[in-house]
Parts: sequence; C-alpha cells; structure tokens
Amino acid sequence: MFRSSNNDDFSGSSDLNEEDMIKDPQPDASTSGNLRKSVSQSTSSLTSNGSVESISATRFSHGSRRKSKRWRGWCQRRGIAGLALLVLVFFIFNSWMLYRIRDPGRAAGIKVKYLKMNSSTVSIKEELVKLGKGKKPQKTIYARLLAKASHALAEGQNKPEPKDLWVDHDNASFWKPCADQRDWEPSEGNNGYIMVTANGGINQQRVAICNAVAVARLLNATLVLPGLMYSSVWRDASQFGNIYQEDHFINYLKPDVRIVKELPKQLKSLDLDAIGSVVSDADIVKEAKPGFYKKYILPILHLNRVVHFVGFGNRLASDPIPFKVQRLRCRCNFHALRFVPKIQETGALLIQRMRQNMSRLGPLDKHLLGPLAEPKKKGQRSHSTKASRYLALHLRFEIDMVAHSLCEFGGGKEEQKELEAYREKHFPALIELKKTQKLPSTAALREEGLCPLMPEETVLMLAALGFNRKTRIYLAGAHIYGGKSRLTALTTLFPNLVTKENLLSSAEIEPFANFSSQLAALDFITCTAADNFAMTDSGSQFSSLVSGYRIYYGGGEMPTIRPNKRRLADIFVKNNTIEWSVFEKRVRKAVRQTKRVFSRPTGRSVYRYPRCPECMCSDQP
Repeated sequence: MFRSSNNDDFSGSSDLNEEDMIKDPQPDASTSGNLRKSVSQSTSSLTSNGSVESISATRFSHGSRRKSKRWRGWCQRRGIAGLALLVLVFFIFNSWMLYRIRDPGRAAGIKVKYLKMNSSTVSIKEELVKLGKGKKPQKTIYARLLAKASHALAEGQNKPEPKDLWVDHDNASFWKPCADQRDWEPSEGNNGYIMVTANGGINQQRVAICNAVAVARLLNATLVLPGLMYSSVWRDASQFGNIYQEDHFINYLKPDVRIVKELPKQLKSLDLDAIGSVVSDADIVKEAKPGFYKKYILPILHLNRVVHFVGFGNRLASDPIPFKVQRLRCRCNFHALRFVPKIQETGALLIQRMRQNMSRLGPLDKHLLGPLAEPKKKGQRSHSTKASRYLALHLRFEIDMVAHSLCEFGGGKEEQKELEAYREKHFPALIELKKTQKLPSTAALREEGLCPLMPEETVLMLAALGFNRKTRIYLAGAHIYGGKSRLTALTTLFPNLVTKENLLSSAEIEPFANFSSQLAALDFITCTAADNFAMTDSGSQFSSLVSGYRIYYGGGEMPTIRPNKRRLADIFVKNNTIEWSVFEKRVRKAVRQTKRVFSRPTGRSVYRYPRCPECMCSDQP
C-alpha cells in the first residue's frame, strides 16, 4: 500500500513536469516585438534587394530554430536527470521504510520518540523491538494496534490525562456503610456445633467463612473457628490464624454468633464420617436456601451435636435471605475479617512504595491496615496527590483460566497441545464434554465475551482509556500464562508496571514464600487501596471482593474499571482496519457504561454488590 500510493502520486507530478519541460520557452514582450519588427523589415526589403534580403531572412530563421532546439534539448536533459534522481531517492526511502515495518514489533519505531525514564533516555522504538524477541505469538497478536498505541503514548506523554480517568462516574456520597449496626439478641448457639473446612483460594475461602457465619446464626448453632483446606493447586498450608486475626473475629461477632476455637473434648473423639456428620458439597445443592439447612442439616445437629461442612463453596444462596442475616454476611466480610499484623505491615509497605513514600492516607487505609495506616515517620517529604497515585491491575490470565475457557490465544499448535494436556489433568469433565458435544468455536466464544482478556488486549484498553506512559501500575497475581514474554507489551508500553516481587526485598517477601493465600492477601490490600482498580474478568472472585470493598468504604470516590468483554470483542475484531482515534472513542464509551455502580440486583452477591439496605444506608430521601 505504501509503495503503490506513493508511486501514483509521483507519476502524476512527473507527467506534469515533463509537459512543462518540453514546451518552448516563452520570450518576454520586448523580445517578441523586436523579433516581429526584424521579420517585417526583412520581408519588405525582399523586393528591392532581391536575393540578399531573402538570404538574410533565411539565415535569421535558421538561427532562431537552432537556438530554440538547443534550449529544448537542454531542458529535456535536465528534466530527465532530475526525474531519475527523484526515482532513486524514492526507491531508497521506500526500501528503508519497508525494512523498518517488516517486523510488527518495530512498527511503532517509524516515528522515534525518546522519553526520560528513571534518569535514563529510553527509545520507544528500541523497547518495542522486545515484542519480537519473546515467543512467536507476541510478534503477531494486535501488532498494528500496539504500534499505534505506542505512538499515541509517546505523543501524549506530556499531555493531561482525561479528566474522568481517576474519578468515579458514580455520585454515591449519600450511601454509608452500616453493616456494623445490630438490633437483635446474641445467639446462644445451643443447637450444636458447626465445623467448616473451606476449599479454594483465599477469596473462595473468605466467602465460605462468611456464609458459614450466616448458617450458624440461621440454625442457632455454635461455629468452630473455620479451617482452610489444603489444595494441590494452591499448595498453601495456611490456616485461619495465619491470615486473619482470630480474637478480633470471635469478639466482633460475639453479639451475633457464638464462636469457639475448637470442639469440646467429648465431641473430638467422635468419628464424624461414621455417624453421618460430614457434609460435602455433593450433599448440598449449589446456592441452597435457608429452608434447605433447616430441613436437612438441623436434624443432624440435633442428633449428633456436630456437623462438618467440607468444601462449602457457594453453598448459600444470595436470596432470599432474612434481612438481618444478610446484614450479618456483610458485617463478617467488611468488619470481622481483619488481616494479621504480619500481612498488614507488608501491605502498608507496598502501598507506601506505590505512593512513592508519600504520607497521605487513602479512604480505605484504616479499614485495611488498622493502626498501621498512620505514617510512622513525621515530616516525610511531600508529594502531590497526582504524583503519588497508582492504578492496580488484576490480570486474570493464569493457565487454569486460559485452559478452562476453551479459547485460543495465538500460540498455534504448541499452545493447543499444552492446554489440552492441562485440561486432561485438571478438567477431565471438560474433555468428556468435548468428546460428546460440539462446542462453540473460539471466534464464537470471544464474540460472546467468554474468553479472558489477553495481556495485549489489556494494554490496548489501558492505552485507549488515556493512561499516561508514566502511570504507576501495580500488577496483582502471579504465574501469568506464557510467563514474562507474554507481558512484554504491558511492560514495554507501561514501564512503571511492578509486582510485589519488584517492590519488596528478598528478606521482606521471604516470610510469605510458599504461602499463596498470604501473598494473595498482600495483593488484596494493595489493589483495594489503589486510586484506580482495573479488572480483566468481572467473574473473578478476587476482583469481585476488591471492587465490593471499594464500594462499601469508598464513598463513591474509588473508581473501578469493569470491562465488558463482549463489547470489547466487537472492537478488537476490527484491529486490522480501525484507526486509533476511533478505537479510543469506542473503548472509552464501552468502559464508561460499566463504570457506574448500581444497587445490588436480586440474586447477586452482597460481597460484590454491597450497595443495598442490608449492608449500606442511604441518606437520600
């Protein structure tokens, strides 16, 4: 395209130049008058002087023709030489440009911009060459748009960001947290003891703990401090007391539910499995209603004095739940679960470093960190709020998510083979389903917004929203599928992207090694306290809990980016033709529509949508 369009333009101009070059030069008025006079005199004297005048006129005519011919030849030779020179210059320039853009990773280097980063001069072109040095998929996925994004970031590095980028689109100042309010008598818990061993990661376990508190109240039972199941996936042996403050949990909920640290001695010796007191997830319908527990679980409590729930993942419905019990769930999640000092101290360190050691407090700091929210040192150097703010990003692109989605992500046969092997080991039911049913294609899944956002799509979204290249970004999570090479686009276009591993020294992070739930707690604190939070998968339990916490305590001042993957898919599918200005407008419109927070819809989780009368109180008349 580049070669063709320029040749067309050049041909048009050369035709015009050649036409001009072959025209006889036009003499000025005085020369033309003298010439006509000479010819007239020569002609009139022909009758008197005969052949002498005739020869004189003939000589003049021949001389004029020779001069005109020589002039025309000189112009033609000079025009041809100029034309040849222009063709040569065009050929060299075109060849150079084609060389520069033959690698998509270098496309953004056509116009070189230099940025001052970390006291060194960095070329965007040189950085984007890294895109071609990872695995093969990174050289082809959205290469054209990534090039345009890098150019836009370079052009806009000194321009102000969009005014609404760091503010919430929701005027919710009249909603106040009030789940701490009670108007009932404490439960005696005399119907027996409920034990819970929660499965999954820290986020699933958190939901299970608060659901267990609600069930204990429903059944007037005593809750034994919840246990956490060891998972071969998470490989974390942490128990409740390694993550949450036990005494605060017990004492804060004392007016609601009786909680003890262990079973009485007379019940410890019982074989719970043999007496039928072990209840697994297979025994409870998903999203079970209160009536289920009163009908099937309460009789076991009366008979054996103890019930042990194993797993307990999503085993209590969001609705219908009695108003006060629903408020108890909110009270547990937003007030009773407080991280242990070890996690709070390191979380405070992460927040402080993300804010560039500024001493200002965020709206959620005291709820996340307790007394540690107050700065230890007085007289710390001052920074502007703008300079110290940061964006937290939860990139849900781990191999389990990628494999379960059944989507493709540009890795070809090697990727397909790797993901299929993972499914056979961890999702055998999915393999059987593929054998018996015709499943939707990758294109159909992506069109419906069922594929995880790739890192390349995420960086394009952030660039289109208007985040500056200098934006400080905290990346939550670990073990991104594809490793560091898959993050090349993110780290290249946003070089101030960091993780907890980057921010903490080896000595500071060592106490959390091999404890994935405790590491996830650090991510929870840093993301929840961020000035802006972006998720890539709205169905993620982590993102749901973080966004819910920001709604509950944020007062409408803690923006959260919740991309609609279906709408984004409709934009990304045009990546080979769409212009960057159009891409920006469409992405901003799609995200703006999902940024506003509404009251909790019926049947949705109060942990994610706490804006409801059960959890929050409204001052609006």
